[in-house]
Amino acid sequence: MFPIKDTIPTRKPPLITWLIIGINVIIFMFELSVPRDVLNKIFYIFGVVPARYSHPQWAMWLGLRIDDWWPFVTSMFLHGGWMHLISNMWTLWIFGDNVEDRMGHLRFFVFYLLSGIIAGLVHFIFNYNSTIPTVGASGAIAGVLGAYMVLFPRANIITLVPIFFYPMFIAIPAVFYLFVWFFSQFLSGLIALASPSNVGGVAWWAHIGGFVFGLIVVKIFVRSKEKYYYFDEFGYRSSWNYY
Repeated sequence: MFPIKDTIPTRKPPLITWLIIGINVIIFMFELSVPRDVLNKIFYIFGVVPARYSHPQWAMWLGLRIDDWWPFVTSMFLHGGWMHLISNMWTLWIFGDNVEDRMGHLRFFVFYLLSGIIAGLVHFIFNYNSTIPTVGASGAIAGVLGAYMVLFPRANIITLVPIFFYPMFIAIPAVFYLFVWFFSQFLSGLIALASPSNVGGVAWWAHIGGFVFGLIVVKIFVRSKEKYYYFDEFGYRSSWNYY
């Protein structure tokens, strides 16, 4: 399933969502401009490497500071390739504007950063001995998805579903779409625990940690009770109140 758009209109320009996307694109353009060996060094310095904190002697041998916790922030602005960047920014574009609209610009920015930090910490806990750098915004974006599930469960996600190689556009309730997404991440995370360590791949537990964090703390960041509109699969407008 590939999300195309949601059915919740925004009332104000999502300035922070645009800013985050812009920063990620600019940094990725810089990544493309440096040699591969330099980029690898950047990933080790600014990405989350669990063994940096769990095996300090190894980290010092590699020249990494063991008292530097900034990678839990900087890692969410680095990406490993075009598809990594595009898939993350596309998801943020679809879901981030509505969550920002509901929280307000500053609170959304703080929420986004905290989601990414918590996602990185959960990844560290479940990959304690890994020497592989982890980069990407998906942990923070998973927090946005968790918040969206709480705030807009009755929205519809227009989703591209290929059926026998024929593209079908289907309106899927947000609560169902995000539940399936989370279940797939959780299942993949369990499988990853049984896999050999130090093997690169998707940071499943970062996604899980970010999503659960978003579910739990979203109402701390939302503003007062407001009315929101959504459109069902037949194009009819409905509304409901949210706290």
